[in-house]
This record gives sequence, C-alpha cells and structure tokens, in this order.
Amino acid sequence: VALMSLTVAPLRLLLVLILTFLTWSLAVVGLACRPEADQSKPLSGWRKCLRKPFIILWRAIYFVMGFYYVKTKGERASASAAPLLVAAPHSSPFDILLICVGTQTCSPMSRAENATIPVLGSVLKFLQPVFVQREDSESRTKSVQEIRDRSSSPLLWPQIIIFPEGTCTNRTCLISFKLGAFFPGVPVQPVCVKFPNRLDTVTWTCEGLSVYQLMWLTICQFYTRCEIEYLPVYTPNEAEQANPRLYADNVRELMASHLELPVTDHTFDDCRLMREAQKLHMSPRAGLVEMQKLHSKLGLSFSGAQELLQQFNKIKSSRSMKAEAAFITFEDFKNYLMLPESEALRKVFALYDRDGSGTIDFREYVIGLSLLSSPVNNDDTLELAFELFDLDSDGHISQDDLKTILGQAFNIPEEDAETLFNEVNTSCSGRITLDEFKSYAKKKPEYARIFTTYRDLNLRQQQQLEGSSIQTLYDSDFEQWATQVDAAAKKLQ
Repeated sequence: VALMSLTVAPLRLLLVLILTFLTWSLAVVGLACRPEADQSKPLSGWRKCLRKPFIILWRAIYFVMGFYYVKTKGERASASAAPLLVAAPHSSPFDILLICVGTQTCSPMSRAENATIPVLGSVLKFLQPVFVQREDSESRTKSVQEIRDRSSSPLLWPQIIIFPEGTCTNRTCLISFKLGAFFPGVPVQPVCVKFPNRLDTVTWTCEGLSVYQLMWLTICQFYTRCEIEYLPVYTPNEAEQANPRLYADNVRELMASHLELPVTDHTFDDCRLMREAQKLHMSPRAGLVEMQKLHSKLGLSFSGAQELLQQFNKIKSSRSMKAEAAFITFEDFKNYLMLPESEALRKVFALYDRDGSGTIDFREYVIGLSLLSSPVNNDDTLELAFELFDLDSDGHISQDDLKTILGQAFNIPEEDAETLFNEVNTSCSGRITLDEFKSYAKKKPEYARIFTTYRDLNLRQQQQLEGSSIQTLYDSDFEQWATQVDAAAKKLQ
C-alpha cells in the first residue's frame, strides 16, 4: 500500500478526477434546458444518444481504479421482460459499477440526499433515478408508486436497479429485503454481486472505514475483482403478487441459496437503531435487534423501539460503569425501580434475562417488556391495583398507604417508599391520584408487574383455605409467567 500510495495511486486519482469531470459535463449537457414537461418521461432524441458515451466514461472511471475486468454470468433480461433488477448483497459504494456493465443503462433507486451532492447529484439525475427519503413514510410510498408507474408505462424507461437490503452489509448474510421492489408485483431479475478479493478494500459498514479511505485503499490495489451474475427472471405467482413480503422473502431465499449465504431478519431499521445507540454513547451493537422480526411478532414500530432504547439507556446509565456497556445489570434494575434486593425482584429480573447471562441486553429488554409487563399495563388492571393500594378507599393513595403496602409486600424501607411516592406524586399534593398512578405505570411499565403482583397475592390470599402458603402461590405465579414468556420468546429466536 505504501509503495502504491507514492507511485500508482496519485496517477490513478488524477485520471479518476479527469474522467469524473468529463462524465459530469456530459450529464450537465444532457440535462440542460430540458422542458419541465419532460421531467416525468424517459430521455429521448439527442439526450438519449448521450447514454452510450456516458456508459463508456463511467466504465473508464472504474477501469482506472483497478476494476479492469468484471466477470459476468448469465444474461441480463430486457426491460420489458424484467422492469426491475434486484441486486444483493449491497456492501460497497462500488456496487454502482452495475450501472455501466453491458450496453444498457439502468436507473438506480437512490437516497434523496444524494441529489444534492456536488457532481454526483448531476450524474445521478442524468440516470433518471427514483429518489427516496428512507426515513419518510410518505416519500417511500411515492417512490413505490413511481416504480409501479414506470413498470406499467408504455414508454421505454430504463430498467430500475434496486438494492433491496436498503443498506450496506459485510456480505456474510442477506438481511431482510425492503418491499419497494416487490409492491408492484412485476417480474424482477435477481443479480448476485461478489468481490472475491484476498484483501477486502471495498466493504463499507457503519463501523468500518469511510468511503474516502476505501477509495484510497482500492486504488492502491493493482487489481480489484468483481463478479456479477444475472439469475433467471423471477415471475411472481398470485400469492406473491398479493403478498409483497412473501415475494421479497422468496426472492431473497433464492439469491441466498445461490450465494450460499444465510439470511437474517435484520433490516435498515436496525442500522438506524445502531446510529441512535451511538448518539446515546452506547455500543452500536445495542441496536442490533432484528427489527423485522420484532415488528411482525410484537407489532413494534421503529419509533417505539427508539423510545425503548432511550429508556434502556436511562436504566443502564444508573450505574457508574463504562458508558458504552450495552446491558442492564441486576443492580441497575434494582436502582432504577428503587427497590431493595429480594427473591421476588430477582425472579422478575430473570424473566427478562432470557439467556441467563446475569445481564439484560436491549433485545431482551424489548421482548421482556412486551411479553411480561406491557400485557398487564392496561387501565382495568391498574385500576384494580390502585384500589388495593388505596387502603381507606378515598380515591387517593397517601404516603402512609404506600409505605405500608410496599413495606409489607416487598420489604421496601420507608425512605425508599417515600422517594418513590414523591416521584409518582407529580402534583406534589401529598396524595397520589389514579391518573398519576396510571401515568407512572406507563412511564415505567416494569412496575406494572410489581403492582399487579401485590393485587394477585391479595386476591389469591382471600380465595385460599386457611393454612395455604402464600409463598407457594407466589412461586407458582412466577413459574406460570416464566412458562408463558418462554413459549412466546422462542417464537422470536
């Protein structure tokens, strides 16, 4: 690398800059003085004739960078046979090499932000891409409609190339495909991309090297290999046309089998969560939770996961340990809930700690909260629990009421009970109202199980014959909860 950096790389970089300028100039000419009415139509006339020299210049850039020969297998289908090309795995900024392979251009699906990048923005616009703001649901809907319109249009649009993973990965698996390419229900041609190099200088991930570092290391290589294989056109059946998720999963399985790679339920939303974790000074890996699976099984949205991540960070940050540690210890759990150590609390903690590691990671926290605490965190259940805490039935919980119950049921010292009372009693009226009780349970759903535990113990105590062991009942309740959570959690493995 050092030798190439001093000799070949500077020359290559100079040639890349010259060729990029020529490519940009050609794109600017092709877009110049284009009528507004033609913006929604494919290029035609003399503008269309510029595509061939554009492809030659684009390919020349990659040639100079060391991609001397791109090995291709299979045949690329025509736009009429397959309006969409779906390529995977998406792992590198060099994946756009696909645009200049062969004699036909194709229109990429690209982030809307790329349109504003100097030089690259004009080059992309000449290719007539489908721009999308990935974090804007309205923009995603519009992009799907544009894909559908182009696919069914009698006009001669170029094929649209989409990387359905929606983000770059390290090529060790295929993550969940986004549905934009599959909503139209038209035939697609799967395209497998490989970079079989001994030294990997092309893979771009959120925790890896920057684009500029990758580019420099790549031009320092004498030769960079790339293989592209066009699989047969995949025509969806009726079930797949009616179910885009089924269509996407089946295409992914086909490509994964051909690439001999496993599949996972990670998505672009996992990358977004990883970035959120970084903002909270946690390890990015904390956000790697398989959002697609949690969404389909638990109905968890990205915004909901984002809120839970912030809550998770508050619990984790309650200890004076390394800030990047992305797990909750029992001490964190206990301190956050302001409860003393007890066998009951350890059992609740164990229900969250699915792998028995002694800590709760973010995924375990989400699953535990969804399967354990949230189901009992409803108005009817909380109203019943409130009635039991309201010892004198006056519609309020006094500080003495709370101290008495928490002391008897959970051995909570009066000082801790008083601190908890002040946190729940946001109006500082000296009495907890039903609304404050509910609000606090919603804010800290972990308490829902603790509140209802006391309610259940009282109800069971009243129903049992004399001499029944409350501790036995208490243990059986936890065993029942653990069994239910185990069964549900296995579906999320």
